[in-house]
Amino acid sequence: MQKPNYYAVIPADVRYNKNLSPNSKLLYAEITALCNMNGKCTASTQYFATLYNVSKTSIQNWLKCLVDNKFITRTTIFKEGTKEILSRHIKLIKQPTQNKFRDNTNININNTNLTDSNKKERFKKPSIDQIEGYCKDRNNNIDAEAFIDFYESKDWKIGKNKMKDWKAAVRTWERRETKKPKTMSKLDSQISAWQEAKKLL
Repeated sequence: MQKPNYYAVIPADVRYNKNLSPNSKLLYAEITALCNMNGKCTASTQYFATLYNVSKTSIQNWLKCLVDNKFITRTTIFKEGTKEILSRHIKLIKQPTQNKFRDNTNININNTNLTDSNKKERFKKPSIDQIEGYCKDRNNNIDAEAFIDFYESKDWKIGKNKMKDWKAAVRTWERRETKKPKTMSKLDSQISAWQEAKKLL
């Protein structure tokens, strides 16, 4: 079965109506989609039952709920002198989408409620005052000038990757200070060599 490729809309007065079951609200949305596509809804009970894989009785109950709460009207036309149904029309009492959502193939959605908390902050080089202040707070005796000189020489990269958090790098230097010479890492060796070279300048 081909499903409508148009907007289905549930306005607030339907969405929050406590007298409507969730399935009645869903059916209302389906009716809005068919009305937007064809200008009117002529779908049969069997159509909706097949679409949602439920019984015809369920559909009838959902429709009755919408009628009783004055959200839709149903008009049935019988063959003259018989009970044979020629056609049936479902009409929205309020038409929230008649003019706005007839075609949804070219809609641009801009979410203006996104907060900056979801965005990653770009790395910004710290100043020597920032490093000195952070090191003072942590009481780690790290030479802020040596720290800056070391990472400037490496273009503020750790290995091949751009530094993301200079405070984390400071804490790495702290751990280096507590290591014994026999467990000195590659980073420790580079820093020590850098500090020795500074002494010769």
